[in-house]
Amino acid sequence: MGGKNKQRTKGNLRPSSSGRAAELLAKERGTVPGFIGFGTSQSDLGYVPAVQGAEEIDSLVDADFRMVLRKLSKRDITTKLKAMQEFGTMCKEREAEVVKGVLPYWPRIYCKISLDHDRRVREATQQSFEQLILKVKKHLAPYLKSIMGYWLIAQCDTYSPAASAAKVAFEKAFPSSKQPEALAFCKDEILNVLQDHLLKETPDTLSDPQTVPEEEREAKFFRILTCSLLALKKLLSMLPKKEMHSLEEKLMSLLSQNKFWKYSKHSIPQVRSAFFELASAFCQYLPELVKTEASRVCPAVLLSIDDSDAVVCPALWEAVLYAIATIEDCWSHVNAKKGVLPKLWTVLREGGRGLATVIYPNLLPFISKVPPGIAEPKLEYFRTFFSSIIQGLSSERAIASPSESSAIITAFMECLRFAILHKVDEEDDQRQIHQMLIYDQLIPLTNAVLKEPRLQNGPLFYQIAEMLSSWEAKAELSNDDGTDEVFQKLLSNFWDHLLKMCILHVDTLDADEKSLFAISGMLEILQNPKSATKPNNRKSLKIRFTDEDESERNTENGKLTEVRNSDSEIQADLQHSSPLRKEPLENLVCNLAELSIVYVNEQKSEQHLKFLSALLNAFSSNRVFQVLLEQGNDASSAQAESQDEIKAYHESPSVQFLYMNLITWLKEDWRKDTHFLVDILYSVLSSCSSNDERKIVLDDLAKMDLKWSIFLQIIQKACSSTTKLSLVSDWLKGDTLGERLVMLADDLCHLGLKPTAASSESSSSERWTLLSLVLSQDIKNESLIDEIFVERIVDKLQAALSKAKDLSEAGNTEPSVSFICDVASSFFSSVKGCLLMPSSEDLLLTIFQLCAQRQDATHLTDLLVCKLKHTWMSGVNSLVRQLRSMQKQSTFLHKSALWVKNQIQSSSLDVKSLQVLISAVSDLFSKLMEADGQSGYLVGAYVEHVTPNKTEWGKLHESLSTEWMHKPLLEGRLSMNCEPLGSCVRLCGITKLPGHLCTSALLSKMVLLELENGIVHGNDDAERKKIDNIIAELLYSLQWIEELENPPYLLVEYLHMLEEMHITYEKFSTLSNTTSLQQTIFDRSEEHGRLWSLTMAKVIHAENAVSCEMKKLFKTTEGFLPLTEGRLHTLQCLSPFLIEEEKKELVFHCVAKLMTCTQTDLSSTDGAFGCLSILNSCLNDRSIDCDHLLPGILKIIISWKNDNEDSFLFSCNLKEASAQLLGFNIEMIRYLPLLLKYSAAPLADNEWDFIMCSMLAWLETTSENHSLYHVPLVQIFACVSCDLASALSAYFEAAAPETTENLPVNLISEWKEFFSEGIHNLLLPLLVKVTGETKNASEGSFQNSVLTSLGEALTYISKDQLLNHKLPAKFIAGQKTNLPDKLQTLLNTLSPLLLFRARPVQISVYHMLYKLMPELPKFDDEDLKSYGDEEEESALSPPAALMSVLATQELLLENILECIPVGEFAVIQPLSDEFCLVLGYLLTWKLTLAFFKAASSQLRVLYSQYLRRTKSLNKLLYHLFRLMPENPVFSGPTSEVPNKDTKTFFTEELHLDVKGTGVLSSQIPHLACSVYHITLKDLPAMVRLWWNSCEKRVFNVVDKFTSKYVSSVLSSQEISSVQTSTQLFNGMTVKARSAAREVIATYSVDDIFIELIIQLPSNYPLGSITVESGKRVGVAVQQWRNWMLQLSTYLTHQNGSIMEGLSLWKNNVDKRFEGVEDCMICFSVIHGSNYSLPKKACRTCKKKFHSACLYKWFTSSNKSTCPLCRETFF
Repeated sequence: MGGKNKQRTKGNLRPSSSGRAAELLAKERGTVPGFIGFGTSQSDLGYVPAVQGAEEIDSLVDADFRMVLRKLSKRDITTKLKAMQEFGTMCKEREAEVVKGVLPYWPRIYCKISLDHDRRVREATQQSFEQLILKVKKHLAPYLKSIMGYWLIAQCDTYSPAASAAKVAFEKAFPSSKQPEALAFCKDEILNVLQDHLLKETPDTLSDPQTVPEEEREAKFFRILTCSLLALKKLLSMLPKKEMHSLEEKLMSLLSQNKFWKYSKHSIPQVRSAFFELASAFCQYLPELVKTEASRVCPAVLLSIDDSDAVVCPALWEAVLYAIATIEDCWSHVNAKKGVLPKLWTVLREGGRGLATVIYPNLLPFISKVPPGIAEPKLEYFRTFFSSIIQGLSSERAIASPSESSAIITAFMECLRFAILHKVDEEDDQRQIHQMLIYDQLIPLTNAVLKEPRLQNGPLFYQIAEMLSSWEAKAELSNDDGTDEVFQKLLSNFWDHLLKMCILHVDTLDADEKSLFAISGMLEILQNPKSATKPNNRKSLKIRFTDEDESERNTENGKLTEVRNSDSEIQADLQHSSPLRKEPLENLVCNLAELSIVYVNEQKSEQHLKFLSALLNAFSSNRVFQVLLEQGNDASSAQAESQDEIKAYHESPSVQFLYMNLITWLKEDWRKDTHFLVDILYSVLSSCSSNDERKIVLDDLAKMDLKWSIFLQIIQKACSSTTKLSLVSDWLKGDTLGERLVMLADDLCHLGLKPTAASSESSSSERWTLLSLVLSQDIKNESLIDEIFVERIVDKLQAALSKAKDLSEAGNTEPSVSFICDVASSFFSSVKGCLLMPSSEDLLLTIFQLCAQRQDATHLTDLLVCKLKHTWMSGVNSLVRQLRSMQKQSTFLHKSALWVKNQIQSSSLDVKSLQVLISAVSDLFSKLMEADGQSGYLVGAYVEHVTPNKTEWGKLHESLSTEWMHKPLLEGRLSMNCEPLGSCVRLCGITKLPGHLCTSALLSKMVLLELENGIVHGNDDAERKKIDNIIAELLYSLQWIEELENPPYLLVEYLHMLEEMHITYEKFSTLSNTTSLQQTIFDRSEEHGRLWSLTMAKVIHAENAVSCEMKKLFKTTEGFLPLTEGRLHTLQCLSPFLIEEEKKELVFHCVAKLMTCTQTDLSSTDGAFGCLSILNSCLNDRSIDCDHLLPGILKIIISWKNDNEDSFLFSCNLKEASAQLLGFNIEMIRYLPLLLKYSAAPLADNEWDFIMCSMLAWLETTSENHSLYHVPLVQIFACVSCDLASALSAYFEAAAPETTENLPVNLISEWKEFFSEGIHNLLLPLLVKVTGETKNASEGSFQNSVLTSLGEALTYISKDQLLNHKLPAKFIAGQKTNLPDKLQTLLNTLSPLLLFRARPVQISVYHMLYKLMPELPKFDDEDLKSYGDEEEESALSPPAALMSVLATQELLLENILECIPVGEFAVIQPLSDEFCLVLGYLLTWKLTLAFFKAASSQLRVLYSQYLRRTKSLNKLLYHLFRLMPENPVFSGPTSEVPNKDTKTFFTEELHLDVKGTGVLSSQIPHLACSVYHITLKDLPAMVRLWWNSCEKRVFNVVDKFTSKYVSSVLSSQEISSVQTSTQLFNGMTVKARSAAREVIATYSVDDIFIELIIQLPSNYPLGSITVESGKRVGVAVQQWRNWMLQLSTYLTHQNGSIMEGLSLWKNNVDKRFEGVEDCMICFSVIHGSNYSLPKKACRTCKKKFHSACLYKWFTSSNKSTCPLCRETFF
């Protein structure tokens, strides 16, 4: 009630709660409180024993139930609803005993709640009651009487779900046989309840007026009233007969009450309806009682006859009919002429007020019961009655609804027939009535219907036909009383009037077409009512699933599969129709036909011609044609002659009519619609005497120049009706039509394919439809026209389509290709056996080819391609079906396979074309696989046709470029000692895929489809072999692409396509066992080696197992001897997969063979070359323990050298050297690093000498032959020589002391003084030479690999060796430098190589220059002295060679990166030109920064001034924020120590190796981060300046990124450098606190003590460093502030670390104490940025200033006076 927070009455601690109140009541009173009705009706059923002892109720009713029952008495609807649902659930779930405890309380609750206002509550109540009944069953009996009345009312609830729930409960309680007994048992109680409700209750007694709104009270009252009336009706209908009389007196008291009868006039329609239903029930079950109360019943019912409420009407009319049937003298209680009939006429005149379907069916029984006395005078009575009906029919409402109008018409005709049969005493009267009924009623009605199109399809004409039949039957029976004459008279009367009326409609020029149509329809029905099926109000809908095989064939010509009633039956019916009908009907038709032809001939009236066509369709008798001829005869004399000729030829009037009239009509060009003329033609044909005559007539027509649409209509109509087909079938099969159709096809195809604009669209589409119709319509498995013509037409179509391919203008071919598609599609799908004609197979092939090519080639639109695809798929479908039934070979399959084979082998496809082709073939396969039983054979044959034979495969292999060899040869996975054969095509710009790739992809797809669908056919092993060969070729293709160093984009696309189409080895291995495939590849590897061996390694890697077959190869020495190239490569590729024992065995075989090698065999595959190759492969991954053998092999090699030094290519020209020798040397050189790496035993002096000298000799060869690097083997020779040099350098560089002890005595010094020097004296000039010759070594090119090895070797060069280089001098004019010549030459030579477009060169040059950088700044120190005192701010350039390179790079980089906003990550493709450019730029900066770091503080100032002027640093920073990733997380291999911090590019060191072992894609981002890190660390002040000058967006980006990723790293490095610093200050100590990011410096001198706290910001070094004071003793405040400011300035403006800043500051303070005065401009002894002392003195006041400060003072003030004394400064 009140708000929760209001002041409470004293002592009232809790808010009120109705639930709690109910609980308290129950506790105190021991019962469930139930509201008892508010009303006066105190029948005992409301009162269940209210109070029993508290103990009893507690024991009887379960606590949960008590709670629920309490909730049920609440007023809230939701509470009641939930409680009732809960009650139902509890009844269902609890034990019967518990539920029985509720029964005493249930009746009161039920009686109240079953009448509840909310319908959901009522429904739930009945559902819960059902659960209760199911649980307690017969224990409900004692309570039945108190419940039954309300239960019956509930069964009549106006809310049907509630009513049906109550009925269900009732049926559950009583089986249907017991229900009447149950009602009889409680009948008195029921009647009491019902009478109370009907007579005593009011809205206010049923609901509490104080709480329920008035509307709701009334609604509930009226609902209960309705239900009570219906319940009484239900009671009457269900009670047993014998119980009825016992009710009568109780019911008498009800019927005697006026209140009861007033319900017939109640304002609520539901109440009235229920009242009339009850009235009907009274009449039905208690007729005697009704008769006694007739004086109340009749007025109540009959006077309500005009009640037009839809709810009331059905019940009312039922009551009316019951009343007039039950109560004989009912008319005596009402005034019929004033009270009843006028009301009825009003209802009829208004068309039943929208309830015609309810009211009108009752009219006939009603008027049949009207006694004669009331229906006098008859004539007037009937006239009023029928006129009212006709008037009602014309109301808009009746016309608009077909069901209404048809109900009215039916009632009219029924009553009319009743009236005519009605006996009247006077004959005269009878005649008058008949005349009136026909002339004034029937004919006007017919007229009205003919005029109103909406009524024309109604039942009137059928009803008339039916009525005429009954009259004719009566007229033919000769009776004594003369009824036959009466009916004959009636009939003649009717026909006369009908004729007059029809003539009125027809005999006018602007006759209404619809009315004419209606007349012809009416005449047809009158002629034969059976022919036209009666219109059914309801459409019957049928669903039918077509069977796949027997699909319903409705082609687009819309043929009817079922013909109405076949015409022959109609004819038969006509013969039987009576002469009384035939004669007048034919007269009528002739009259109308005569009228029409006159209008047609004289006025050219179109609608009359259509009418004539409709007439002739139904009445094609010779008499009618004769009439037409006579009318059309008054023509000119010329025509008369031709008429005579025709008459001489053709006797029948119909044919004469055709030649004289119909043909002229058909030839008229202006006619749009010719359907009705074709109908006339069929009428003529049907009246012809023989088929020959018909054929002659039709052939004549075919020869005439008629429009094609007429022939289309003739054929369409023939297809839709068997009778019509039989009339024209001879002509269809004839030659005349066939030839014309072939010409038509020819014309159409040419017309569409001419590049000129096609003729008008509609006419051509009609002609295409005609072609399609004659091709695809087959009747009883025969085509419409002759087979020969079908074949010729298909030929024409095929020729046209194949031309469409060549016509490039897409637009013009489109409509015609589309039409051909439609024709072909319907032809393929509907004609059986069509695809066994050669011409149709050619057509199918052409369509298939169009679909299997790219649209660029065929110039077809997507829509057309889709259409074409649909067409050929349906064609293949039919083909497959036909091949199944007839064992024939298909030329389509054979030709298409050969065409596909030619396409894939021609190397003319790109990826898209290949994809389209594969899709088309896959579609074809999916269709072939549907061929049951034959699919295996068809598919197998197809694959067989497409697969190349052995020589073709050979050619395809040769066509693959040998570029693939470069990588495996270089990596030592394969060894060769001959020049590779095959095509050396450069792959960089290819646009078409090699044939091998296309062939392997397509065939693999076919094979995978076969396997997927489980079709492997024929001999299994042979089949298996074919499949394995195909998949092996696919793997070969893939391996070829994988081995290419830089595959072109086309091949990458090809790989994507294979993935998308699931053409992969994984897919194959899931579908099939791969053992035999591995064997196939192994066999090929053994035979051919090379790429097959690599493919084999790939498969083994994928399967992770080596089969026993493979191992047999090397189990025995004989197994692999003699070594061929194939076996060698196979063993090389197998070696990584062998276990240790197997490897050992292999090594022993090789060593044994090496020992027995003769000099001649050294370089042959089967000799030392082969064995060394296998040895190297086995040793490569250090998994075997055979160190003791290694020095032995070296000894063998040394023995070969001693015997035959010519085999060793020492310091010689390689032009003449054979490939065999080169291969042999390469393998020897490869062996030596492995020996160094793995040999445990120390080598002897002579062995070391051999290794060192050979290395230098081979390097000399390499150096001398750099012009031959384009030869693959020479190039590999150069690479391995340099690798050997690198290996030795690395060996000596990393040699541990224990290793060096075992080495010969002078070896290391010899190495340092002679060999190492020798290597670099050869290689450094070689690098310069090679890079000078090729300006641009693109990454895939062969040179690059030499540069990689060469660069790797050069990274081991020492600083001294660099400084003592032997390069030719190189100077640049105008270059400012302080460097010595040698050093300048070196810089000038190497720096430009940072621009070289090859990563290895850039990295190796970087490593060399990096060693030099710390050496350079000292040469500028000399200049420093001359700089300090100049007026302006001085600048000094870092090394000019580097700066010029940087300038070039900046220009190029601007072009690449300027379009990318700062802060967005630019992805650089690895190894592209951009990659090399960015790499060079960042490396140049790394060098510059290294140089910077090595310089002293004073020099740094000058260098940074230079960078500021050139804006280079700003550019760098902008670029870095485009090159650093937004999230620089490091993903590479990191140090083993587990660390919870994420690794970023800032925390991890960057290793730049020449060989590029790292991930290339992350190299630029990592390098960019590294440069940013160094810049921040070494040039913080400059970065800070730049940052503060950035625009807002960039400012925020930089700040956010630096704080997040860099500051923490830098801060911790800075702090730790303070902690670990070894720098000792006299009088100053420095401590660091890493956690607080603070540095504390304590300075003390004499009695002065100062403590400074330096705090690093969170975005260090961008933000400014804060300096705070700690303790201070003996320093004045002003002085102290100055010093703090100075330190702050130093830390902010100097480009260095905190330690450097502190040392500057200390110098400053020391100088102060030494007596040097401050500069009076900056108040500091040492200048903040160039670290100079105050030297410039004023002559007047003798004060000294820094030159930089004075310069700034003069420029900013525009005066040259002393800042202190204001005198002019000299």
